Amino acid sequence: MNSAILVLFQRKRILLLALSMGCLSVSMGQLVAKAKCPDFYVDILDGTVNGMKPNRTLNEIKTLFPCSTSIEEEGSTAKCGSGIFFKNKDIYFYTKRNYIEIGPKFQGKISIPLLGAKRGSLFKSLGNPKIKDDQWDAFEMQYGTLVLHYDATGKVKLIQFSTLSTDELSLCE
Repeated sequence: MNSAILVLFQRKRILLLALSMGCLSVSMGQLVAKAKCPDFYVDILDGTVNGMKPNRTLNEIKTLFPCSTSIEEEGSTAKCGSGIFFKNKDIYFYTKRNYIEIGPKFQGKISIPLLGAKRGSLFKSLGNPKIKDDQWDAFEMQYGTLVLHYDATGKVKLIQFSTLSTDELSLCE
């Protein structure tokens, strides 16, 4: 009888050990840290976001900013080509077209507070635009092109900048 009780006890120990290991492995699998992005800092005069120019690759941007909301890979059938997008921060990197777009709800800092600025107040900071339109201005910058789009009241509502010149630039509509 003693040996029957001993065998039963050992089986219970093995079963308890297996259950504990199973519970432990499941609980460890749930401890995944969420990707943390650094704060976005846009330098308008340098044409960078956190020191990164718009002509960087998709992988370089993913490495610096691992918290994107969506990615369009190279060779995809996306309307605007490849890019990495941060909809929750209102900033978009169009890697195929080498430009960055910043929307009105941008979550970050900008070296020159352009969003919401009046159209006529930008000469001191940016000079004269190279190309003017009713709804946008394109400025020739040291790094390439800065395009500012205006709302109905003449305030900046969208910023786009690229390492390309105004002749080479191809923006997504």
